[in-house]
Amino acid sequence: MDLTQTHPPHTTVHQRRSVSRRRFRVCHECDLVVALPALAAGQKADCPRCGHTLVRRHANPAERSLALALATLIALTLSVVFPFIGFELSGIGNRIELTDSASTLIGLHQPLVAMCVLLTVIILPLIYLLSISWLCLGMLLGHPLPRSRQIARTLRHVTPWMMADVFVIGTLVSLIKIVGMAEIELGLSFWTFCAFAMLLLLTTQSVDKDWLWFSLDRRAMAPAGTQAGRSASEQNLCGCATCGLVNALSGKHKPRCRRCYEPLHPWHGINNQATLALLAAALIMYLPANLYPIMVTTSLGNSTPSTIMGGVLLFLQHGDWPIAFIIFMASVVVPVSKILALLWLCYVVKQDRSGLSRINRIRLYRVTEFVGRWSMVDVFVVAILVALIRHGNLMSIEPGPASLAFAAVVVLTMLAAMLFDQRSIWAGTRAAPSPQEQKNYDNAKESNHV
Repeated sequence: MDLTQTHPPHTTVHQRRSVSRRRFRVCHECDLVVALPALAAGQKADCPRCGHTLVRRHANPAERSLALALATLIALTLSVVFPFIGFELSGIGNRIELTDSASTLIGLHQPLVAMCVLLTVIILPLIYLLSISWLCLGMLLGHPLPRSRQIARTLRHVTPWMMADVFVIGTLVSLIKIVGMAEIELGLSFWTFCAFAMLLLLTTQSVDKDWLWFSLDRRAMAPAGTQAGRSASEQNLCGCATCGLVNALSGKHKPRCRRCYEPLHPWHGINNQATLALLAAALIMYLPANLYPIMVTTSLGNSTPSTIMGGVLLFLQHGDWPIAFIIFMASVVVPVSKILALLWLCYVVKQDRSGLSRINRIRLYRVTEFVGRWSMVDVFVVAILVALIRHGNLMSIEPGPASLAFAAVVVLTMLAAMLFDQRSIWAGTRAAPSPQEQKNYDNAKESNHV
């Protein structure tokens, strides 16, 4: 629900001002200080200025997240133990397990690409699920287990890099690539991994970060004098992006949150140099990623290198328009669009020469941040095909030099989006707010303050 509509019509301003300082939060996208209303299960609170979801409540959050995490761990275990996929062609075939997609790359002198696959598909999801299980078990026992705060801090950093759902799409693309020339066998691990990807998504959506940190430390609250409806930087405050606590800035060079001890990032004006540096590195790596072959196919002793665009054209020649579209979007359109969108945002927040409203700018950023991870589809396709088709000069696929370059592009653009300070979209514009923005801002200023 929108924070401007959460209070009953008969609630007076004096009554609203009696809210506890524990309810104050800082929107990390626009820096507005807001006071959370009491939320029931199934409700959410959105920032009244930019629309960012601050809190989403769930019924029985500890039991819900623990049950989903355990079910996801079981699915992951089954996915690793049993055969994943296999193929057979004229008496020649091969069956692989899930981990072979990474181990084969190591044997072919691509350890960095193998590490990307192993981390994003297995290791980081495993760390995340074990962390959620540990934290929820402590909540159910009535007291946090040892190292709970340190473990809870890892959740925010691990979540963006889990790509089990992207790996499923990469597997489907790989199967379609070879289904016309060989008989495909889907092992039990394939189906359990699909279930694992779905359950992992449900688990991440079930975690209420705000409730979790409140359960770990009920005493922490915003500084006295905090006012809702004003930017945190105007009040010498900073919200923690990890636990959500509002902190007073003490003038230290590198301030940290009082509750989770994560580094704080106070607003000191527009500074997107780190984003621009990462985008420049991504542009440099994008050239070899497209000029060099991403994989080399050997059939009856003849080796054929294939670039990203070459793979797209090959699917088009075979009439596989949907797969060609997916590869083209994930490997060409998304990386280029993400780089251009971030460059444009870095420019307009400095120059303010765009007629696009601040709401539309932040929406563009959200889309850019969301779609970036899906570019890993091509890397996963290479990893699966390399592990599956290994028969020497008769028939084999090896990774090309572009596979590492393209993986670097994906990682660099994701880091660039993460380091872009969304607050600059609001603070860096001199344009007058739209009527709806002004109305939301005025309503927010009428919220509680202590």
